[in-house]
Amino acid sequence: MTAAASPSGTGGAAASVREQRARHIRRQRAVERAAIALLKVCMVLIVAPVGLVVGYCLWKGWRALSWSFLTRPPVNGMREGGISTPLIGTFYLAIGTMLLCLPLGVLAGIYLHEFARPGPLLRLIRLALTNLAGVPSVVYGLFGLAVFVTTLKFDTSLAAGCCTLALLALPVVITATEEALRQVPQDFRAASLALGATRWQTVRLIVLPNALPGILTGAVLALSRVAGETAPIMFVAAAYYLPFVPKSVFSPVMALPYHLYVLATQVPRVPAHVTWGTALVLVGLVLVLNAGAIVVRQRLLSRRRW
Repeated sequence: MTAAASPSGTGGAAASVREQRARHIRRQRAVERAAIALLKVCMVLIVAPVGLVVGYCLWKGWRALSWSFLTRPPVNGMREGGISTPLIGTFYLAIGTMLLCLPLGVLAGIYLHEFARPGPLLRLIRLALTNLAGVPSVVYGLFGLAVFVTTLKFDTSLAAGCCTLALLALPVVITATEEALRQVPQDFRAASLALGATRWQTVRLIVLPNALPGILTGAVLALSRVAGETAPIMFVAAAYYLPFVPKSVFSPVMALPYHLYVLATQVPRVPAHVTWGTALVLVGLVLVLNAGAIVVRQRLLSRRRW
């Protein structure tokens, strides 16, 4: 009787274990489906407002878009004409900012991650960078007004605007550089050092090329933020109206974000399609820069071996 009952009991226990395992798998799959559905909802909640903004700007401003709108300066009190001088001024500000910010930010990120000695000072520097990245841009504008315009006598100029925006973008570039360097496997450094290379040769020839996709992505994202800033440049660089592009770095400049602010708040009887067309160009410029960052990153990642 005992010997006969034992196989049946063992089979029942195995069936019970299989049933419990099947229930556990079904629960895991249900949780996974719920998590994926929640992620999809979050994606829609993030992407939908961007699509609505772009779509509304396109709907209200498409009539203003033309070659003459992009190549002619504003005329008749900025109620007519185009946006060539604000657009060129924005490019000048963005290029000058990157020329100042990118070398300093990348070199600072390399030093902090590869050469700085761990300790309280390094943690304090990183905490300061995190806090600076969250400082409102208008504070940078007031700082630029006090330092570059008043103290250094740059006056309201392209140079003062580039220096102020470079300070604004530096924390983003430094943080992106450190994160990109952190993604490079430590084995690459160990192998290079074991072959007799110095630390600087290892960073320059091994680490930096592999971190380049992340660094460039961070730089382009910083550039897109700089291109859309209004508060800093209205104190240090932007002119209300100029019929020509700046002739030197110490001349004031029109900029597309500030020009849009002026059209929306200070110029009466501006046709609505002109204001929305300006907004559409600005939004399109930022989207193109962000799309360019994605394309550059993917191309560089496709060439990487790890």
